[in-house]
Amino acid sequence: MCRNITTLRGLEPPASAEEIEAAARQYVRKVTGVTSVSDATREAFERAVAAVAAVTTTVLDELPARRNPPATVPPLRRPDVQERIAARMAAREEHERAHELGLAHTHDEDGAMLAAP
Repeated sequence: MCRNITTLRGLEPPASAEEIEAAARQYVRKVTGVTSVSDATREAFERAVAAVAAVTTTVLDELPARRNPPATVPPLRRPDVQERIAARMAAREEHERAHELGLAHTHDEDGAMLAAP
């Protein structure tokens, strides 16, 4: 888990709802110590993410413009991170298609699809 929360104020273009939610999720993970959401933690965790995202949106809207932009590019705007997200989404779609088509396969301990048995 990353130790730093991304600076969103002063970005051009302004921080997207996706970037705000990602920062909120990172914050809630850090302060709760929940790195993998389970059925027991899901409801409280997601409620906390939504609340932090809402407050973050409000504060970003209410603060005056920054004089200087943030020194680093937020992760969701970095090409390497975008590539990892796209690869993860493609793997998830392939896995869902395998289930829809009834193709035999196994899962690893994280639920990711493995080759057919």
